[in-house]
Amino acid sequence: MRRRSLAVLAAVPLLFAAACGSEGGAGSAASPASAGAPALKVTGAANAKPTVAFPAKVVETSSYQVVTPGTVGAPAKDGGNVVANFTVFTWDGKENKLAGSTYDEGGPQLITLNEQVPEILRKGFAETKGGGRFLSVVGKDALPKEQQAQAPAGQSQVFVVDVVGVPSGKAAQGTATDPGLKGVKVENPGGDAAPKLTTKTKEKAPKELVSKVVIKGSGPEVKSGQSILVQYAGKIWGSDLEFDSSWSRGGEPIMFQIGTGKVIKGWDQGLVGVPVGSRVLLSIPPDLGYGKQGSGEKIKGTDTLVFLVDVVAAY
Repeated sequence: MRRRSLAVLAAVPLLFAAACGSEGGAGSAASPASAGAPALKVTGAANAKPTVAFPAKVVETSSYQVVTPGTVGAPAKDGGNVVANFTVFTWDGKENKLAGSTYDEGGPQLITLNEQVPEILRKGFAETKGGGRFLSVVGKDALPKEQQAQAPAGQSQVFVVDVVGVPSGKAAQGTATDPGLKGVKVENPGGDAAPKLTTKTKEKAPKELVSKVVIKGSGPEVKSGQSILVQYAGKIWGSDLEFDSSWSRGGEPIMFQIGTGKVIKGWDQGLVGVPVGSRVLLSIPPDLGYGKQGSGEKIKGTDTLVFLVDVVAAY
């Protein structure tokens, strides 16, 4: 997990709405690329931070333009998830201070294409496969009609989006094995159903990091510096107290960079090298977790943390 709350990461898709306002009724946002996006010139390689040249006159009408259609997989569908890098600009050519660029944050983000994402952006995603790039102008016509009259002119936002891929599945698939760790029990129902982790025991917690593959995936090994998509549940050794779980928050995977100090050391050390598609049991001593200070009200500085992690994808 991140050193800061995973809830922040889960809210990343909301930056689209926060930077541009709620999508609401975006009637004219269905305009084709000729509505304004061609006036902008995007340079830079795909999957690298872009540069955008802006004309002097602000384009007020929302539009999108597929710069490179991409060749990997199929485009994301409305309501589904997509992994993408994005950079958000204001019309003066500066990056939006709120949204900025994922290239400065250490990797792509998982975005859910729901109504919080402006319709004009969803249209760009619908036409761009993995490895592709699209440009979108989000003008005040993307605001709800009751807000459009009050919105100041010249505030259009410009998104350059690099689609990395569309994840499939939400859990590790395969036959489970006994992790062989006394005091910990794992039950695997199969499919996309949430596994059950039990840590209520009188057994002493291991003093060293333990990483056990419960289901071995068939994908490539996770490399340091990649962004990985995971499901997980976290409990405290001996008490069976659950302090965090993506399964309990609706079963949607989360994404973060691994092996670079952006998560606790036990995750960095225990998940690098694991094949994609695996379910992994981690027992993490305090010095590789949150240290003597603990975290929040549930995790004390002496607690050993136990995680069950499904590595769904890596990018």
